[in-house]
Amino acid sequence: HTPVCSLCACSKMRMAPAMMLWLAVCLCGTWAVDKSNFKTCDQSAFCKRQRALKPGESPYRALLETMELTNTRLTLQLINDKNKVRLLLELYRLQGNMTRVKINELKPLKPRFEVPDVLIKEPTTEPMSLLSQDENGVVLSLGVESQRVILSARPFRLDIVEGREVLMSLNSRGLLAFEHLRIRKDTQADPEAEKKDDADPADQAEPFVPPEQTAKEDEKDEEGMWEETFKNFVDSKPNGPTAISLDFSLPGVEHVYGIPEHADTAKLKTTENGDPYRLHNMDVYKYELYSPMALYGSVPFIVAHNAQRTTGIFWLNAAETWVDISSNTAGKTVFGKMLDFVQGSSEKPQTDVRWISESGIIDAFILLGPTPKDLFTQYASLTGTQSFPPIASLGYHQSRWNYNDQEDVQAVDAGFDEHDIPYDYIWLDIEHTDGKRYFSWDPHKFSSPKEMLQGLKDKKRKLVAIVDPHIKIESSYKLHDEIHARDLYVKNKDGGNYEGWCWPGSTGYPDFTNPEMRALWVRMFAYDQYEGSMDNLHVWNDMNEPSVFNGPEITMIKDAKHGEWEHRDVHNLYGLYVQMATADGLIQRSGGVERPFVLARSFFAGSQRYGAVWTGDNIAEWDHLKISLPMCLSMSLAGIVFCGSDIGGFFNAPGTELLVRWYQASSFMPFFRSHAHMDTPRREPWLHGLDNTRLIRDIVRQRYTFLPFWYQQFYHSHKTGEPIMRMLWLDYPKETATFAIDDEFLIGKDLLVHPVTDEGATSVTAYLPGKDEVWFDIHTFKKHNGGQSLYIPVTISSIPVFQRGGSIIPKKLRVRRSSACMEHDPYTLYVALSNQKTAEGEIYIDDGYTFNYEKKEFIHRRISLANNVISSINLAPDAHFTTPSWIERIVIIGATKPSKVTLKAAGGLESQLDFEFDPSVSVLTLRKPGVNAGEDWTITLK
Repeated sequence: HTPVCSLCACSKMRMAPAMMLWLAVCLCGTWAVDKSNFKTCDQSAFCKRQRALKPGESPYRALLETMELTNTRLTLQLINDKNKVRLLLELYRLQGNMTRVKINELKPLKPRFEVPDVLIKEPTTEPMSLLSQDENGVVLSLGVESQRVILSARPFRLDIVEGREVLMSLNSRGLLAFEHLRIRKDTQADPEAEKKDDADPADQAEPFVPPEQTAKEDEKDEEGMWEETFKNFVDSKPNGPTAISLDFSLPGVEHVYGIPEHADTAKLKTTENGDPYRLHNMDVYKYELYSPMALYGSVPFIVAHNAQRTTGIFWLNAAETWVDISSNTAGKTVFGKMLDFVQGSSEKPQTDVRWISESGIIDAFILLGPTPKDLFTQYASLTGTQSFPPIASLGYHQSRWNYNDQEDVQAVDAGFDEHDIPYDYIWLDIEHTDGKRYFSWDPHKFSSPKEMLQGLKDKKRKLVAIVDPHIKIESSYKLHDEIHARDLYVKNKDGGNYEGWCWPGSTGYPDFTNPEMRALWVRMFAYDQYEGSMDNLHVWNDMNEPSVFNGPEITMIKDAKHGEWEHRDVHNLYGLYVQMATADGLIQRSGGVERPFVLARSFFAGSQRYGAVWTGDNIAEWDHLKISLPMCLSMSLAGIVFCGSDIGGFFNAPGTELLVRWYQASSFMPFFRSHAHMDTPRREPWLHGLDNTRLIRDIVRQRYTFLPFWYQQFYHSHKTGEPIMRMLWLDYPKETATFAIDDEFLIGKDLLVHPVTDEGATSVTAYLPGKDEVWFDIHTFKKHNGGQSLYIPVTISSIPVFQRGGSIIPKKLRVRRSSACMEHDPYTLYVALSNQKTAEGEIYIDDGYTFNYEKKEFIHRRISLANNVISSINLAPDAHFTTPSWIERIVIIGATKPSKVTLKAAGGLESQLDFEFDPSVSVLTLRKPGVNAGEDWTITLK
């Protein structure tokens, strides 16, 4: 969360007067984001320089005589004909229909940063072969369905083609740029520079080239190349200009998605008349909607889709990055598009994507699909899948900044029982600590944390405590002393410890890029280090962008140092490292047995391996409820699956209608948490009148009935990389009507949800995909055909949700106070029949919280209905796990009445089952089959 906006609130924070004044001046009275605190492209020197380059004037050509081709790798040199600097191009064909392109200086003055720890392993390469070569270029085979790479020499360009179709082009607009490391002209007289003058020319910033190529034009130093000022902050830029840029063209594509995090539609918009989308992790107060401004997290992964193919580009760079989107169809009127259709347009749709990063190298992965499922498999093979969370974390979370003390926590906990509302986690914000010293407790307000935790544990509930990555600088604070003694803080440009202002006041920032620092952090979660903690305490990492209240753009100055690297090189990685170390800490405190739950605000590609994220400091407004859907859909497309938003809005007080609608929408999103600012009125679910308490109770209880289905979806996503909350086109890739829809979504492939996000709404129009599909309203069991827009009347208690015909969804209908209390309860199977009177689904069961599933301790079964026979089949015969849970009911939707129903259980015993049939909705209910959920059985309908 971001600083409060009142001096009286500031005084509660026990901060220094200077800090209070800064907060008052900068943030108080601001009702929305102060955009002047954050750079535009024109205020970011490297972005302005790169954007000034004109398409079609590329100075780069490929030196074909330098080409070397091994079995799996092509290398050749590129030369910039203006300055004669050479680059090294590396091209790899990767397993799984991917191509990797790396471009670096051939002989840089010193190494350039290459992103570590994001790829789960070095990707497996596959053979390439040379098909043809002449003075204009080379053609390589990628070995998949006539896929080829065409490398053109002058100007340099790469085209990836399949048959006669161009799938993607690199540098087709000629916007490749690579600002080489160089010596500043006004420092030539210094000894280091003189040494360079006497050195081997091959080691110079401008590598040795043949005499005929040495005529080079002088490079002019532009403003911001060697030093840049924003407001009162000076970035010293000791390495000078280091920006890189490359354009990608996507023929036949009109829809691109991804590159979270932005508060915008899921379909990315053209940026030609405004700023590019920015990826630079920052603490943004009351963020603006429908804007390309950077927010808390960055995933440089873009997804392109049309009816024929899904492709992706993963730009592996952790520096500040801007992404320009242009389209030759953007801005066309409906009439213009109709005219194209009638007259026959020769113009093929195309989207161009240009990446601009401040430093590092070009390391781009081209994912060629062709299906959405293939694409997510490919991306997961690079950055990993969503961690498999404990089932409790899929329940309801109750939070605010801050629950006052232990008595307050106990009262809120009791309130849930009194009002019969289940929950799994209660949260504590920064005020629970002893003076913002993390890993501690306020000795007056939380004097007996173990007693509090034990009270929750007795009810099978848990607590989340915040642990932020800024450390109070105080000699008596054990954590600070150890980090300082071991010299593990981030440094300033002069080599001293970097200090900023955050919640504790004067603050140090641990260098989480250093494995030694991460190991220290991991140890802090041990029970003998984190005093008062227990196994039912999980963790929240806020402010991990990192947030620096008195820093440029409320984050860390770029010339700070992490070992040999500047902060500008690693900035977007910082939050990932914090969450990584925290998750490892929770795992190691249990001896590697228990799965952690860690929420983080800042993230990067690969953060999905460590826990959940949320959409940050939103506002109690209808538009913020609406935007939460595309924000989480975009994150899901980029691998960040465990996503949600603060129910009701973090800032301000929601009206009861908005609060109820937000509960409804969030109950069908992966992360389900209510959270609020300390200055807002209390909003526990029972504080809004009896009618609204009843509505919220029903919503939360409904979430708990679906926990088996949610858990199964997370297991599947953990294994495959597929999103859980997903855009409709992922499962209906040829259905163009779905391509821009982001006000409804699928959960897996079997549930479709259209939240009500307009004030006073009496109806919504939902699109039901699949012309051959049928969809059943989960509340009324009414049947609707797919491939249509459906008008749906709604009341305040309505949330339109549909189950796909042909699916089977497991639920638990005996809702108790927490998920753990429901562990051994029986299942009800909801079977929605397709037009062919078939259906299929799964049941996945394990212990819900340990890593024992990796040792094959789980149950995974397919439940199917075909030819009037329902059967349970073991999908993991080598796995071993037992459960007392049984099947107590099977509800078949879209059924006809049978004359009798016969059960054959494990061991061959046959028996007749009682059933009920409701002809008004064609629902057949089979009562008490009584079979164990982990055993084989069949039911025959006659």
